[in-house]
Amino acid sequence: MGVLLKLGWFFKERRKHYIFGISMLIIVSMLQLLPPKIIGIIVDEITHRTLTVEDLMKWLVVLAVAGIVMYIARNYWRLMIFGSAVLLARTMRTRLFNHLTRMSPSFYQKRRIGDLMAHATNDINAVHQTAGMGVLTLVDSIATGGFVIAMMGFTISWKLTLIALIPIPFMILLTGYYGKLLHKRFRYAQESFSNLNDKTQESISGIKVIKTFGQQNEDIEDFTTLSSDVVEKNMRVAKVDALFDPTITGIFAISYILSFFFGTKYIIAGDMSIGDMVAFSAYLGLLVWPMLAFGFLFNIAERGNASYGRIMELLSVSPEINDVDDAIDEKPEGDLHFAIDTFKFTGDNRAALHDVHFTLKRGETLGIVGKTGSGKTAILKLLLREFEGYKGSIVYGGKSIHLYKQQRLRESIGYVPQDHFLFSTTLSENIAFTNPRIGNEKIYEAAKLAHIHEDILDFAEGYDTIVGERGVSLSGGQKQRVSIARALLMKPELLILDDSLSAVDAKTEEAILESLKQTRTDETTIITSHRLSAIQHAHQIIVMHEGTIVESGTHTELMKLNGRYKEMYDLQQLEVLVEQGGEQ
Repeated sequence: MGVLLKLGWFFKERRKHYIFGISMLIIVSMLQLLPPKIIGIIVDEITHRTLTVEDLMKWLVVLAVAGIVMYIARNYWRLMIFGSAVLLARTMRTRLFNHLTRMSPSFYQKRRIGDLMAHATNDINAVHQTAGMGVLTLVDSIATGGFVIAMMGFTISWKLTLIALIPIPFMILLTGYYGKLLHKRFRYAQESFSNLNDKTQESISGIKVIKTFGQQNEDIEDFTTLSSDVVEKNMRVAKVDALFDPTITGIFAISYILSFFFGTKYIIAGDMSIGDMVAFSAYLGLLVWPMLAFGFLFNIAERGNASYGRIMELLSVSPEINDVDDAIDEKPEGDLHFAIDTFKFTGDNRAALHDVHFTLKRGETLGIVGKTGSGKTAILKLLLREFEGYKGSIVYGGKSIHLYKQQRLRESIGYVPQDHFLFSTTLSENIAFTNPRIGNEKIYEAAKLAHIHEDILDFAEGYDTIVGERGVSLSGGQKQRVSIARALLMKPELLILDDSLSAVDAKTEEAILESLKQTRTDETTIITSHRLSAIQHAHQIIVMHEGTIVESGTHTELMKLNGRYKEMYDLQQLEVLVEQGGEQ
């Protein structure tokens, strides 16, 4: 029952609705006591031949009025209690989603998407059931059970009532034991479902790779194994779940046997009438549901407790990067000073960056080159404040980037990552992602700068073309250019292209760079690339190697050094020559 206490914050918020709903539920519980009592009275009057038409009509009217009131009350308690439970699900889901959007990249490196989806679906649903059906079964089992036992004891026979309740303590002990088993097994079942959810998401996202390497059968086998594990874990839950009803009905069968045995003796002795016995039997039948509800309550509460614990564990994880008190609420602009002495990614003993110092004046372009793993992307991640914990400083516009609100800092940066993500919507909406209400002319302008406009017009639906999940219907180069157009539409103070021209041909690359050069004369640009042609025009170029700067200068200055940069340049020129068939 601990989960109901944990949800106390929500019950306080909706206390008026729950109080009204519970009041309606109690009224229903009280009115349910009338039919057995009236039936008992009618049976006695029939037995004594004293029943008149007027009396029968009177009792029928009472039953009809009680039925109408119960109909109305049942409608309202469902609206109040179940409606509030739906709002709890929305509140928890929104709270969880907002929390996930604040998490740092390292959070997602440690957790799987399928598991997070399971938290937002199955676990939320289990908590929702606790606040709805759980509250219903708690109140119903106490109210109906209490009223029925009171009517049996005070209006018929307290002795027979005590005899009938003898088996109940055994039921309470057994259902309590089942509840503990259920809590443990349901948590394992939820974790198993998370694994299956993650596998499904991963397989569907990577279906092209799976088919390309002919791994369909192996992937199906993995899925089947995980699916079987979900079934096995849930069967363990079902085996415990299946014990509740037989246990409760079996114990009530014993109560019925005791009641009829001793009730018959009381009738023969003249201590009870036949009508009393009929009413007592009806009341005992009404008592079955509260006891079943008591078992359901253990079931629902333990499921909800396990799921609420999983959700709260997730919500208890604090974002690694937070705004400082009184953070600057404006976009930074100006010169950029990058001075990092050392930086390590979490869990990595090797320094990703060390002794990386450079200054980039406003309106200039910085080119960053180097082998994979040399530290190029690490520089960009620190600029975006996706990671912290470094020794050194990053100053933008004369102030440390830590002093700005994260939202304002990132609004000033147009970032085009290596891994392009497009949403399953139209090309127009993908480009206008940062400003959905912007006019079409601005969208077309950004697409032209990224040299994707003509490609889009060639599609049957043009800008209304649905690109599919993650842009599956586009080529690599098209996805890159759509991503560039999306960043350019922001008109960012700082544009970052993280190896974002690798999938376009040399002619298109040159055209895009020329567009940027002409339109971004007063804004700053950073380009990382393996192809030196993408950064030759830069005002400053730094060459990264094993996390540090080994060379820096303009293209001409670096060529004169005869070092790594020239070696890379000569090698790429040779590759171009080979591709052209060796012709000069």
